[in-house]
Amino acid sequence: MKHPFLMVVLTFCVFSQYTFSQETVENPEKFTANNKGKFYIFWGGNRESYSKSDIHFKGADYDFTIYDVSAHDKPKGWHLDYLNPARMTIPQTNLRIGYFITNHYNISIGVDHMKYVMYNDRRVDYSGYYPNAGTYNENPANGQLTLDEDFLLFEHTDGLNYVNTEISRVDDISNLFKLPNTDKIQINLTEGIGGGFLYPKTNTTLLGKERHDDFNIAGFGISAKAGLNFTFFKYFFIQTELKGGYIEMNNIKTTKSSADSAEQHFWFLQRIVAVGGIFRI
Repeated sequence: MKHPFLMVVLTFCVFSQYTFSQETVENPEKFTANNKGKFYIFWGGNRESYSKSDIHFKGADYDFTIYDVSAHDKPKGWHLDYLNPARMTIPQTNLRIGYFITNHYNISIGVDHMKYVMYNDRRVDYSGYYPNAGTYNENPANGQLTLDEDFLLFEHTDGLNYVNTEISRVDDISNLFKLPNTDKIQINLTEGIGGGFLYPKTNTTLLGKERHDDFNIAGFGISAKAGLNFTFFKYFFIQTELKGGYIEMNNIKTTKSSADSAEQHFWFLQRIVAVGGIFRI
């Protein structure tokens, strides 16, 4: 009596194992179903907008502030420099490397290579003093002056480098678009917060002095972002982001003299488009 019973049990176990194996082969877990343990990297370009800023300049024989200064970015447009290793820092770019600590959360480090260019030839309010006033085509009068290039050229164009760490959340929203196979096409919503330091190379000619022309830790920034991630064939993606934040720069080097410096703070908004890859090691 025991032998038939054992045969039934053995047959059931073998059949169950075979059925499970068939289901695993026919319906393998999708690569995109879980993110924990994955790495990613992306590279892209950006455009920026900036709020107005008060800029305070000080040195051995001057101390003055210009108020509500406007600035713009310096876009390269669609260009092969984005792919040329020798010229990649010329355009406005974003590089980021990250790791998923859970299925939804990742931590990353990156560099937002922005560019900040003060508008010249505009009349602004100012206060303070500087030598040889009126000899730089700035025409000081009634608490105002003109931002002529002979008086001041002020740019963070190599660049306004925001080196930062982010923590981000990612959610698969493919079902909203009725996408049947996320290993072919997947759409994710992402949002995050970050912070870091500013490492610019400031191009400044001030009162005829020789510019500093070197990289320098000039301050800090904080930021928040939201975006969409479009993943194709499991490993490749395009990511779009809106990223805004606050920048405080209290140690801007302006000339070769260690006595000369500037400080400013402002808000920024980035529009980012990047391409990347996601993988497991």
